[in-house]
This record gives sequence, structure tokens and C-alpha cells, in this order.
Amino acid sequence: MRIAVPTRDGRVDDHFGHCDHYTVFTVENNAIVETFDLPSPQGCGCKSGIAADLQQLGVEVMLAGNMGEGAKNKLAAHNIKAIRGCSGDVVALVNDYLAGKVDDSGYSCESHDCGDHGHEEVKIVGYSAAMKRK
Repeated sequence: MRIAVPTRDGRVDDHFGHCDHYTVFTVENNAIVETFDLPSPQGCGCKSGIAADLQQLGVEVMLAGNMGEGAKNKLAAHNIKAIRGCSGDVVALVNDYLAGKVDDSGYSCESHDCGDHGHEEVKIVGYSAAMKRK
């Protein structure tokens, strides 16, 4: 299985479509066995070809900070499960996910305008008791 995380400086980037790069983790027997970086395309995630590229690489899960519904739907159309509301060190996050400690936050960008992602409002589109379980 492969897991992708929008990354900037070793940490989860706040927005899937505007990250520096994607860190892709190869997982076998519930352990990370390989990582590599995939450059982020120019433009918004939902309007770029990143979902198809990730699918071609075998990515099944995207652990992300924020993303709009368009990006979430585009990933789903490429059989990639989006887990929103993630933050922190990308390696620690993937290990927490593999340990069953990470759930989707249910938060999504309320509006999606590729020209301005500086200060979006966030709304609840689903519910999760806790993003990170202990």
C-alpha cells in the first residue's frame, strides 16, 4: 500500500493543492519500508492531474490538512481515500495512521477559489469524534 502526504519542511502542509511536494510512503506489513517525494504540480490539486498521478503510483490513502470538496471528490474518483484534518511531522502521522490513531476530521474548505487560499473558512461536512485517538 502507498500513502501520500502533502508536505512542506517535513510537516503536513495545510492545504493539499498548494503543498511543496507529496511525501509518498510505501507500507508493507503495517510498517514504512520506503519513502520518496513527488513534486507538487502548479495550480490547485483538484484541477491538476495529481490524483491520476498518485493513483498510477499505487497511492490508496491521502493524509491531508485541509482540502476542498472538489479535491476530495477527485481523489475518490481515483480510488484514493482522503483523511482530512492531519497535522505535524509526516513520518509520525503515517505511523499513527498505521496504528489506527487517525480519523478523518470531517472538515473541508467552504469555498474553493484557486486564486486565493490565504484565509479560507472551514465548515463541518461530516463528524469524527477525534482526529487522533489514543
